[in-house]
Amino acid sequence: MRKIINKLTSWYFSKGALPYWIILMIDCLIVAFAGYAAFYTQWGGSGLAGRFWLATRGIIISEVFFILYFRLFHTYSGVIRYSSMMDLVHVALATLIGTTTTYLLGLLATWQEWSAVCFPKALGCLEMFLVATVLMWIERILVKYLYDGFVRDDKAKRVFIYGVKEGGIAIAKSLQNEMPQRFSVVGFVSPDGDLQTKWLMGLQVRRDGPNLIKHIKDAHASILIVSPLQEERFRNNAKLVDDLITQGIKIMMFPTIEEWNGKDELKREHLHEVNIEDLLPRDRIEVDMDAIGSMLSNKCILITGAAGSIGSEMVRQIAPYQPSRLVLIDQAETPMHDVRLMMKKDYAYIPCETIVTSITNREHMERIFSRYRPEYVFHAAAYKHVPMMEDNPAIAVQNNIYGTRVIADLAVKYGTKKFVMISTDKAVNPTNVMGCSKRICEIYCQSLNHEIERMNAEGKSQQDSSAVSGPRQADGSLPVTQFVTTRFGNVLGSNGSVIPIFREQIKRGGPITVTHPDIIRFFMLIPEACKLVLEAGTMGHGGEIFVFDMGKPVKIVELAERMIKLSGAKNIKIEFTGLRDGEKLYEEVLSEAERTMPTHHPKIMIATVREYEYATALQNEERLMDASHSFDDMAIVKIMKEIVPEYKSRCSKYEVLDK
Repeated sequence: MRKIINKLTSWYFSKGALPYWIILMIDCLIVAFAGYAAFYTQWGGSGLAGRFWLATRGIIISEVFFILYFRLFHTYSGVIRYSSMMDLVHVALATLIGTTTTYLLGLLATWQEWSAVCFPKALGCLEMFLVATVLMWIERILVKYLYDGFVRDDKAKRVFIYGVKEGGIAIAKSLQNEMPQRFSVVGFVSPDGDLQTKWLMGLQVRRDGPNLIKHIKDAHASILIVSPLQEERFRNNAKLVDDLITQGIKIMMFPTIEEWNGKDELKREHLHEVNIEDLLPRDRIEVDMDAIGSMLSNKCILITGAAGSIGSEMVRQIAPYQPSRLVLIDQAETPMHDVRLMMKKDYAYIPCETIVTSITNREHMERIFSRYRPEYVFHAAAYKHVPMMEDNPAIAVQNNIYGTRVIADLAVKYGTKKFVMISTDKAVNPTNVMGCSKRICEIYCQSLNHEIERMNAEGKSQQDSSAVSGPRQADGSLPVTQFVTTRFGNVLGSNGSVIPIFREQIKRGGPITVTHPDIIRFFMLIPEACKLVLEAGTMGHGGEIFVFDMGKPVKIVELAERMIKLSGAKNIKIEFTGLRDGEKLYEEVLSEAERTMPTHHPKIMIATVREYEYATALQNEERLMDASHSFDDMAIVKIMKEIVPEYKSRCSKYEVLDK
């Protein structure tokens, strides 16, 4: 018998076999039953039998109005098995207005002395309302019960939901309404413990405490789904995360960048099994993107390194605010083509130039600046791999240092309003060529900004500003460009970061190679880093070096261990290979001689750094560029160390230059 019931219910719930007119017919039968019940109470059994057709005609007339109100409140046009509290309220309103109309018809019949029809009196109408409403509620609740009871797939995975109230309930309802059903919710976890021992949607709520893993195991659950409203709290509970991974309980989350208020409908594709990036502890970063967008809207914006991890994300974050034009520059053809396709697909309405070229090609860059006159420049182009630049210092000078000078000088010449350079924490007390090259870029941009400020101050104090020496705009007027530098650490998912390398090593069966057991790094999501770049870039007035609060440092060996557990792989070993050339055990965002000043954003500070005269910075760069053409590694790095005295090589052939 149960098999027959299961087949019938599965047929209905999977095919939507019950048409709307059948639901309406059932509701009408309930109204008719409620009407007869009201007449029975009013007249008794013998009285109802004697006036049956009078009562029936009255009920039929009332049904016409009930159908109208059912239509107005959509009581039968929704999917009954998904009925919510609001649907029940609509049913009550429809029956209330319907019985009120029936009562008014009764008054009209008495006044007009209709003899062929009868309607219930006041108490009868009240009874009719209560009976009809309760039975229609029971109908809908019964359908939901049958759906939950009979259609539940025995193959559905049993899950706990981390989070209660709005977030947890919204997830549970979405999972219950999913067809076919992938998950069966068997419990909730309250991070605050305020609902401990309470019940929610018929399921017990457990506290986030030492016995949580036992409760999950006892319920035979294999998955914990984390509410988007509790992700930050869950992520920072390292012990719980490690215990879940160790016990083989899968963790599922919604994308971090999904903006969700805990009430709106969730889409099944949003839910995914966690990657290691989801579990690294970090604080939520709040940025007023609308205020930033209003500054960038209808502006021509140039982005170098636009095909890279940071540059391409800058494109994605700026494009929604409808700049007048995007000028995107990168020398990597294939990734640039991907950006081109993305712009054509998602932002076809924005004029966009995708240009494959090198920032060191001064003639081509001059043509680009002359033609488009960008108002904002975000300079993300650079060679960033420490070991590669350690072996190729001439290229680091020509691309990173000279390329930055080309873009900076052209920004001044063609009246760019603001130039934002993206630097790195490796520029602080550099121990490698790459970090030192970025510090020299910082020095040039900051000194150029100070030179512009000096020129404008002298121009205001003199009647003839043409006598003021220094770099000029193309039309001979005083420069207006403000230079801002942003300095931060590793970003998750960037090209060459350790996470994709570890993931590939695990896939191959190991070993995972870590350079040193004590090495630590700061990590930040690419979208979060780019938001802070935009915030710092728009708030800066020129000359600042902004440093970001990167949150808590992560020990790389612990990161590797967690990734192994998360993958479920067995017998994966970790090997320590020794620090690479120029590599530090830990990165800094400030040198010992630097201090910070706060800004209005808690995650952004201004570094007070040693400043250089523009003439000195320019002379140093020219000397360094000349040396780079010799491709003499030692000679080039020697000059770099003279320019940046705090540059002390580590694990490198250039250590001999520090003696």
